[in-house]
Amino acid sequence: MDYVEQPITPHMTLVLLTVLPFAAAILIALLADRGRGVHAIIAGGASALGLALVLSVAPLVLAQGSIALSASWVPAIGLDFSLLMDPLGLMFSGLILGIGLLVMIFAHFYLAAGEATGRFFATLMLFQGAMLGIVLSGNVLLLLVFWELTSLSSFLLIGFWRHSPDARQGARMALAITGGGGLVLIAGMVLLGVVAGSFDLMIILQSRDVVQASPHYPAFLILILIGCFTKSAQFPFHFWLPHAMAAPTPVSAYLHSATMVKAGVFLLARLWPVLSGTELYTIIVTTVGMTTMLFGAWVAIFRHDLKAILAYSTISQLGLLVMLLGFSLEAAAVAAVLHVLNHAAFKAALFMTAGIVDHESGTRDIRRLGALAKVMPVTAVIGTLAAGAMAGIPPLGGFISKEMMLYEALNVSLFGIDWLVPVVATIAASFSVAYSLRFAVHLFFGQARDDAAHRKAHDPGAGMLVAPAVLVIVAVLLGLLPMLLAGTVVSAVAGAVIGGPAPIVELSLWHGVNLALGMSVLAIGVGIALLWRHAGLLRWYAARRHADARAMFQRGMTASDVFVRKMIVAVHRPSLQRMLFATFAVVLLMIVDGTGSATGGGAIGLTGPRELLPAPLFAIVTWLLLIAATIAVLVEERQRFRALIYISVIGLVIALSFVYFSAPDLALTQISVEVVTILLLLLALNLLPKRPPLLSSSGLRVRDGLFAAFGGLGVGGAAWAMLTRNPNDPISSFHIANSYSGGGGTNVVNVTLVDFRAFDTMGEIIVLGIAGLVIYALLDTTVRGAAGARLRSWQEDMPHSPERHPMMFVMSTRILLPLVLVAGIFIFLRGHNEPGGGFIAGLVVAIALLLQYLASGYDWTDSRRRIGEHDLIGFGVLIAILTGIGALAFDANFLSTAYDYFTLPLVGKFELTTALFFDLGVFSVVLGAVVLALAQLSHIAQRAARAHALQEAEKHEDAS
Repeated sequence: MDYVEQPITPHMTLVLLTVLPFAAAILIALLADRGRGVHAIIAGGASALGLALVLSVAPLVLAQGSIALSASWVPAIGLDFSLLMDPLGLMFSGLILGIGLLVMIFAHFYLAAGEATGRFFATLMLFQGAMLGIVLSGNVLLLLVFWELTSLSSFLLIGFWRHSPDARQGARMALAITGGGGLVLIAGMVLLGVVAGSFDLMIILQSRDVVQASPHYPAFLILILIGCFTKSAQFPFHFWLPHAMAAPTPVSAYLHSATMVKAGVFLLARLWPVLSGTELYTIIVTTVGMTTMLFGAWVAIFRHDLKAILAYSTISQLGLLVMLLGFSLEAAAVAAVLHVLNHAAFKAALFMTAGIVDHESGTRDIRRLGALAKVMPVTAVIGTLAAGAMAGIPPLGGFISKEMMLYEALNVSLFGIDWLVPVVATIAASFSVAYSLRFAVHLFFGQARDDAAHRKAHDPGAGMLVAPAVLVIVAVLLGLLPMLLAGTVVSAVAGAVIGGPAPIVELSLWHGVNLALGMSVLAIGVGIALLWRHAGLLRWYAARRHADARAMFQRGMTASDVFVRKMIVAVHRPSLQRMLFATFAVVLLMIVDGTGSATGGGAIGLTGPRELLPAPLFAIVTWLLLIAATIAVLVEERQRFRALIYISVIGLVIALSFVYFSAPDLALTQISVEVVTILLLLLALNLLPKRPPLLSSSGLRVRDGLFAAFGGLGVGGAAWAMLTRNPNDPISSFHIANSYSGGGGTNVVNVTLVDFRAFDTMGEIIVLGIAGLVIYALLDTTVRGAAGARLRSWQEDMPHSPERHPMMFVMSTRILLPLVLVAGIFIFLRGHNEPGGGFIAGLVVAIALLLQYLASGYDWTDSRRRIGEHDLIGFGVLIAILTGIGALAFDANFLSTAYDYFTLPLVGKFELTTALFFDLGVFSVVLGAVVLALAQLSHIAQRAARAHALQEAEKHEDAS
């Protein structure tokens, strides 16, 4: 047989690009104990493979415009797993993966021995996958999922050095700003999708007229812009970026130059066809971008830390990109696309250069450095060329995009002032030249300022130099051969940004003598002058007071924390009675309002048309018994044991009512729950004083009594109104009609729990498992410290240890154990067609184990356990989830049930259903949660008794 090799289709390529980084992150995490070489090879290999995939589909994307695929995910809310690669997504994918590959190589040689490289590279690949998800998403809801993932993964990367307070604070600041902006963006994107009538990106991009004509356009425009501005560090949300420099240099080179901070720019470019062109858009985006460009460039001149200089320069360059996109001019969009490429190349190279200097000299303070070209010649060449590209010095690539920016600034009038944008852009360009030249000149030339740092400094090995060298070569070639390297790509990407054919723009170093060239020459001259007078400017700047964004943020966070705490105290008083009163008051108001609405208002229509049934003697007797037990609980509230007995009577009456109304499943559940809770509460009584303190004054008792009376009347009225009416098309009729045909079972209750509403049941067992773990955590500290002292004082009059047990009780429970276990298995297996199921079976088995603890003691029972309660809870949740995933594997809905009939010799015909596995998960979680609470209560009682016995023995020794 001949095998034909099947090529990877473009659609498969999109899926692989999305999945590959996450798969690499998981693999690195699993191999976290291996050396950093393994981690770097996996991360670099995944990035290289992804880059190869991007290059393989690049000709197709550039030729036909885009490739896309879509699969339904959550159709109810319009969320599809939709992927789209057009030229814009192609360019950003190439940047993310190409610079990512270089960063992985650089990080391998940069990180010190002993660093947690497994955690570092795994998180870096997680971030890479999130960024690729943003630029490849064809559904705006899917884009939002990846958007938030970038905030979370960048938080982990910025705070990688956990021992550093600056890293922790920088990570929190970045998460607070970008995460908060992400929440605002969610609101804006949802509104945009609703107005456009779809969350599909292609449909939204074709809905310009509908979107801009909507009265909600200003609202969602501002919300979306806030999300973009926070992610791309635009003023006044800029301050998180400089403090994020506490991250390792590879993180700064990747997140804060080429990828994460450009996510906001990318989204502005992606939504340019549908949002741009209005006066509101142009004013907001241009003003914010221009202000950010000017502010960031000015502050960068006076920073001393190399990464701080680059951080503020990044803020300024991002402001330039935002300003260009805010012009709403097609040629400005072309300039923005070209500058994205230029900035990614020279800024990543500069961050790596700063990292190399820090790594080899031991400092990033530019005041201690100088003349490094003598001892680090290769690094000096790389850093100087990259700084020249950032300054826009010809013949480097930054010069072309800067000149295009200045040219387009001449065509924009802001606030009716024609000269405002060109003048501000020229001033910002001058500052850009100044901080770029300062970085190169003060770092690599002049005189050495610190002999120790100068003697220590030297060029690193080739492994650390190769990545910035490649980036600088790209930055140089973008200037020397712009049409060869970027012409086709820039034209295609610009077309994708503007949503049509890109304007013809000549990319070359020389465009003739024009006003833009004059502005550029002026900027270079002013920048050189600022560098010449830098010492005097620095003294002037230092003498001025400046707002500290870090302190302002900290004060804001502190004030928010204080406000929230006050609100919590105001709403959630440290009084259980007040909280219960408020809760039941709200519930009562809802009941009264709902009853009035359902009955047409008031008591006039309280009784419905349904014919009443005569009350039998049994119902009257049990009703009176219920009332008597309830009154007894109130009278004997301070006698906890008696009150517990009366509460059990109430549960028994409710179970009998279920039996009377032909609800055996509910009756079995009620009885099982009642037995388990009463036995657990009996154990808990051993941890409480015999007589509780008086909790309520006479006035509060009167208030609570009146409230209880009104509450009882309200609930009773609602029940009466509901029971005297005939339901309209009850949901139970659907369950009864489809229980056997759809779920393969005749027990409608169980089929509903494990099939029709299995997702609800899965959520409930997860909550039950969490509740068991919470009980474990809360009770684990009760025998230590002040709680343990109180517990011992309450038990001083205990006549016997809880480990002494009557022999008849011990023997009877041991004989009953296998019988009850068999009964539990029987109830579990019959649950799909007869009363029973996993929940009831779990409670029955838990009762059997609970009796063993009560009869034979904690030590005897616990020593014979083979499966831990935590394992049971985890196994139950896991098998329930896997059952749902298994349904997806057969192209069925999550947690759908499949069933069939089989025949075996001697056994005969029997049914098997996949819901059995789900029910097994319910059984395991119920059993684990109950036994976990039981074991912890028993353990506490035992430890408290031993502590009490030890205390008594010490007293006896002291007395003797």
